[in-house]
Amino acid sequence: MVTRRLRWVVGGLFAAALAGLLLAVPAARAQDKDKPGPEKIPKKVMDALTAKFPKAEIQKWTKEKEGDAVVYDIELTQAGRKFEADIKEDGTIQNWEKEITAKDLPKEIKKAVRKRYRGSTFKEMMAVTAVKDGKDALEGYEIVLETADKKAVEVTVAPDGKILEDSGAQKEQKK
Repeated sequence: MVTRRLRWVVGGLFAAALAGLLLAVPAARAQDKDKPGPEKIPKKVMDALTAKFPKAEIQKWTKEKEGDAVVYDIELTQAGRKFEADIKEDGTIQNWEKEITAKDLPKEIKKAVRKRYRGSTFKEMMAVTAVKDGKDALEGYEIVLETADKKAVEVTVAPDGKILEDSGAQKEQKK
């Protein structure tokens, strides 16, 4: 037999839970409204993106000012592979990157990186393609490494194997 007091407690708990849900839903919607999503990316940018990557699933994006231009840096996946694209507000693609595996890296790239960072492990590799006058041209590779002393380093390497930039950890000693 259920007592009045138990009905009152259960009813109060139900009312409190319902009130909490009613308050939480508008708050969640307000947060979603402020989240960057494809609906806030300009149509020209989205048209350029879908022309290049027809099955793009946008993971995240940022809007940045580069000189006088507004550029959208978009991270996406397509067919299970990671990509990134920098697209100007007018829909011009500046460059794009495609995730590759270590076996896809040319030998001279691997050799140059291993020479500078002995004992390092390749963690993530991206082929960087510049777009000039509407034509794609391989610009180089961005490689994230774990050095022998367990530090993360990002290295940018030209197609000829010349290391253009490295960031993060100290440079390993050349042996």
